[in-house]
Amino acid sequence: MNTTGPTSTRERSWRARRLDPDHSLGLRLTLAATAAFLVLVPFALLALLVLGAWPPLLRLDASVTDTFHGYAVDHPAWVHVMTVWTHALGPGPLRVAAAVVVVWLLRRGAPRLAVWVVATMLVGGLLGALLKLLVGRDRPELLDPVARAAGYSFPSGHALNAALAAGVLLLVFLPFARDSRAGRVALWTGAALVMVVTGLSRIALGVHWTSDVVGGWVLGVAVVAATAAGFATWRTSTGRRTTRPLREGIEPELAEPGPDDPRA
Repeated sequence: MNTTGPTSTRERSWRARRLDPDHSLGLRLTLAATAAFLVLVPFALLALLVLGAWPPLLRLDASVTDTFHGYAVDHPAWVHVMTVWTHALGPGPLRVAAAVVVVWLLRRGAPRLAVWVVATMLVGGLLGALLKLLVGRDRPELLDPVARAAGYSFPSGHALNAALAAGVLLLVFLPFARDSRAGRVALWTGAALVMVVTGLSRIALGVHWTSDVVGGWVLGVAVVAATAAGFATWRTSTGRRTTRPLREGIEPELAEPGPDDPRA
């Protein structure tokens, strides 16, 4: 038997298999897992600083809250706009929007993508609720509050769910804009606005510290990245082509006409 030939895949080291560009599953899984880990690292560090009541972080939080609160007290119209936004794009409405997308995906014949949407929203929501209990951080206490909210503060549920929903909707609908730069820009801009403005509305209304909102954003992005990596694993294992999620979504075939579609 010839033992001088190329080393078989089985005999190659784990590291070599993971980083081999000719075996895209291993490489992409490694990159996705690394990306998710790198996103979780700043969240873990931020959570530790919050738990340890790190003075510089507390001073920054207090300074930003005082600045926003001072502006809100003098500008009732600003408070009204932020209140409408924070209610319209709160966790409840965003979950309803995700449920509508799930129904649409099922009717379109994409059950696995529908499951991914449900899993992402559910895992992120449960993690956020659990972390609130574990950290047990109190919300800001202001002398003249313009809004009130119940429960613990870190991470912000509004910011977390906004990041989850923005990421899910972006990755679901990007296939329809993969050939349109203007369409992709519109989708990315919309997702960014939903996530950023929703988080800022919580700071503007004085019901969350800045670090709560940042924590919610980072955790949401990490959850979307992790579940998207899992979905990419399924795609590759079933023989489907690899994708560029940030350009064409995680299921590019969603935009292709079905057998009953007159465009087919």
